[in-house]
Amino acid sequence: MATKRALEGKLAVVAGFENPQASLEQYPTPPGLAAHVVHIADLQGDIQGRTVVDLGTGTGMLALGAALRGPARVVGLELDRAALDTARANQKRVGTTTPIHWLHGDATRAPLCIEEPVTVVMNPPFGAQDGHEGADRAFLVTAADIADVSYSVHNAGSQEFVEAFAADNAGEVTHAFQATFDLDRQFDFHEKVKREIETEVYRIEWRN
Repeated sequence: MATKRALEGKLAVVAGFENPQASLEQYPTPPGLAAHVVHIADLQGDIQGRTVVDLGTGTGMLALGAALRGPARVVGLELDRAALDTARANQKRVGTTTPIHWLHGDATRAPLCIEEPVTVVMNPPFGAQDGHEGADRAFLVTAADIADVSYSVHNAGSQEFVEAFAADNAGEVTHAFQATFDLDRQFDFHEKVKREIETEVYRIEWRN
């Protein structure tokens, strides 16, 4: 198994959004965070030989990280067609040979029929923008529907919400850890050139 540092190095070439949309909270997942999530998932036996689905894949960071760890196949589902075009280009940059299916669709509607077993990895919108509160809930609904295990990144302070949602949907949080999300200035409402966001990552087992 390649080291987490080596995985991060391979993901460093992944390009972000050319025209990020604030309404979709399109922030690129940092290579270090993606490598950390995928590495832990791999150590738990949740990558190799499985179907890995990246909900709201954006430009493919988590999907590509998973593809480098020996899954049977990877599915990247994304609503933004331009982001999917970048994800396809990123696949060529990273050079993975694992089959990756880049699908255009709404991750909150689960338009998928996937062979089991399924692992979901996702960095969903946090719902931080007015009118989009609770956006990550819809992504968790999809994960509960299609996966038997999921890894998701959430805003700091989400523990009570995530654990309650899992408990109400035949799931259980088995692992949780904190991570720092480095965010570059992308939109006019960002006051700083760069800032750090504290996030939390949860592994949930779903009893479907």
